[in-house]
Amino acid sequence: MTKLLITANVLAFLLQEALGDGFSAMFALWPLASGQFMPWQLATYAFLHGGLMHLAFNMYGLWMFGSELERVWGPRRLAVFYAASVLAAALAELLVSSVIGNLSPTVGASGGLFGLLMGFAMLFPQRRIVLLIPPIPMPAWVFVLVYGVIELTLGVTGTQAGVAHFAHLGGLLGGWLVIRYWRGQAPFGWGRR
Repeated sequence: MTKLLITANVLAFLLQEALGDGFSAMFALWPLASGQFMPWQLATYAFLHGGLMHLAFNMYGLWMFGSELERVWGPRRLAVFYAASVLAAALAELLVSSVIGNLSPTVGASGGLFGLLMGFAMLFPQRRIVLLIPPIPMPAWVFVLVYGVIELTLGVTGTQAGVAHFAHLGGLLGGWLVIRYWRGQAPFGWGRR
């Protein structure tokens, strides 16, 4: 499933490059007030990217965390988890865009990737992750906490305009909620497995 998702992202990026802005405009996630929102965009935006580096970093993260989770869960459960994270990221971005009046589209697999990161941290909380810059090793749960605080800070302050910080946070929340649901933990039910 991880390889399939990476392949789909690369193929969508090649189509995006070949077909241009019309393709991107149809499949990017547009805010509700833009007049260009379509329901399929809740999923398709996650297969488009803003450039080669955006694609490369997202696919590296998808491979790094998705392959680990797929070994534990299998392909079907990984697909459900990833899709739920992508959807939660889209809903968070739509909500925030509606509140602040943003009319710009969103693209990228980052929301799904942040969900995978949350899943990884919840399954392997003590596993060490090393930041690229600076190269600081830390437990996965600390990495997710730090990254979440950074994303929230950047989103609230409006730093890095053009980056969907609240989609990232939505992906984290979506991943957390799915794991809680699978474990039968609050806010869902108790004793469910």
